[in-house]
Amino acid sequence: MNHAPALTRGQKTSYWFANHWVLAFGLMYGIFVGLPFLAPGFMKIGWEMPARALYFVYSFLCHQLPDRSFYLFGPQLTVDMNTIRAAWQDTGNLLVLRQFIGNPEIGWKVAWSDRMVSMYGSVLVAGILWGGFRKRLKALPLWAFILLALPIAFDGVSHFVSDLGGLEQGFRYTNAWLAELTGNVFPKDFYIGNAWGSFNAWMRLVTGVLFGTGIVWYGFPIIDEVAEATRRRVELRQEALDLLQKLQKQDKSGSIRI
Repeated sequence: MNHAPALTRGQKTSYWFANHWVLAFGLMYGIFVGLPFLAPGFMKIGWEMPARALYFVYSFLCHQLPDRSFYLFGPQLTVDMNTIRAAWQDTGNLLVLRQFIGNPEIGWKVAWSDRMVSMYGSVLVAGILWGGFRKRLKALPLWAFILLALPIAFDGVSHFVSDLGGLEQGFRYTNAWLAELTGNVFPKDFYIGNAWGSFNAWMRLVTGVLFGTGIVWYGFPIIDEVAEATRRRVELRQEALDLLQKLQKQDKSGSIRI
């Protein structure tokens, strides 16, 4: 053996990702989270084709119902169903309603719903924070992750069941049960509908953040353990190669016999 083998390109790449996987995740996932916000921006400047391409791609990840989405470049962050029907179609068909992306008067819809914004966005923010404090944080136990995931499960399932009776007839649209429970202490707009500041909007925001945070707090330590094993494996190989090179230099004949 005249020359000691070196680390392969794949091993070097694995080692880099093992050391910088949080950064790599933040960059790649940040693009994924940010693209839905480009759709209304593209519509605003007249780039309709790339905007509609984004709406189409992200429609596979989200229902994109217009009354549960954020709007940019308009007077309000959210739009009620009466305004949507007046601007689009007077229908309760979900497949038709989800096609509405906005207009210049009310603004353009973000390419996924407010729940997706809170859930996916919180994963990005929590992931960045976890990267800075991971040495001080203990991994979240499975039972705690389940507790953080239960609220979004209950909220999502209850919305689905409620919508079976019609978008504006279900118990999660009127929230009459909540008004009765709280003695109507809050304004009417808090109980009814999905506008920003309503009970439904707050529930989607809070449960999305809890779930996204739980994913990071529970899952990232597991990923980091795999990354640490990869780092150590590559480092051990490098140490072995360095030792082999050192022995070769000490061998006058330029070879090592075992």
